Amino acid sequence: MLKHPKPYLAFAIIPLYVIVKALSRFPEFIETYYSNGIYPIISKVLRYVFGWLPFSFGDIFYALAIIYIFRWFIINKQRLRKNTKQWFIDVFSTISVIYSAFHVFWALNYYRKPLHTNLHLDADYTTEQLVSVSKKLIEKSNSIQFDITKNDTLKVVFPYSKRDILNLIPKGYDVLKETYPHLEYKPISIKKSLFSLPLTYMGFSGYLNPLTNEAQVDGLIPSYKFPTTASHEVAHQLGYAAENEANFIGSLAAINHPDIYFKYSGYTFALRHCLNEVYLRDPELYICIAENINIGILKNYKEVQLFWDSYKNPTEPLFKKTYNSYLQANNQKDGMKSYSYVVALVVNYFEKHDL
Repeated sequence: MLKHPKPYLAFAIIPLYVIVKALSRFPEFIETYYSNGIYPIISKVLRYVFGWLPFSFGDIFYALAIIYIFRWFIINKQRLRKNTKQWFIDVFSTISVIYSAFHVFWALNYYRKPLHTNLHLDADYTTEQLVSVSKKLIEKSNSIQFDITKNDTLKVVFPYSKRDILNLIPKGYDVLKETYPHLEYKPISIKKSLFSLPLTYMGFSGYLNPLTNEAQVDGLIPSYKFPTTASHEVAHQLGYAAENEANFIGSLAAINHPDIYFKYSGYTFALRHCLNEVYLRDPELYICIAENINIGILKNYKEVQLFWDSYKNPTEPLFKKTYNSYLQANNQKDGMKSYSYVVALVVNYFEKHDL
């Protein structure tokens, strides 16, 4: 047994990094042996261990870890000058452990095969295809909005508590698993984050804790956004690390949900992304298309926009820039723009399947 393992752990960061980068070149291997092999077992075990807790264990762990890190740096600040070598060994040995746990427990999913290849979908689409699917989504969204409110000018108000919405999330995945068995979601581990207020000020509506596999949802966001946000985080739990893929699967889970309010959230979520892309390609065409959207839907969009506007602050761009760098470092070269690439999946999927 090694008497002093820390130096070995510290230097292990180099071969660990090399191994991860080497594995990233073999998405077929990752897809077969990790994403559809080891990872589902890891994910289920973690969800069994932590999912039953009524609070977020991961949030508490993060809070204690942050306190410990600050305390450690304060206590050991003199060592940086007096015993620099040992100080760096302590720091990098900790980084090595976290880096390896992060990738083993979840992050190797960043390097799996793209979802569009598994679904046999094209990776690109024409403006004509985009407009065609957008019009179909408008028609479907308008129909559901009117079925709920009986008035095309009223926004949809959810009749459920946010806790009820989280409890209903798996029903959408129950439908999806009939076609895609690998999307079975059991056991459950979806929770409102204890850090909802900081998350909101940072500009994030949820996150997956990769060390506990708990799906965290910002408890302050409007209920209208809860179905797609929570379903998005569940997609991460199921091994879809790329943001565009999690957005697509999350919207699909909401769209296929037996509850009409979930369907509304899913269809209008997909529609909003398509509309954004239409605007980027042709603003005048966007105006023509948007005129056909029920006012009630636009009010739901406005509700979400006003919510985020009310929490805007000078630090938000910094947090988003940091997260953008994180995404780029994890095989998403377009950073936060990758969220919007859900459009390619939506357009090509709904060209093949009925809405």
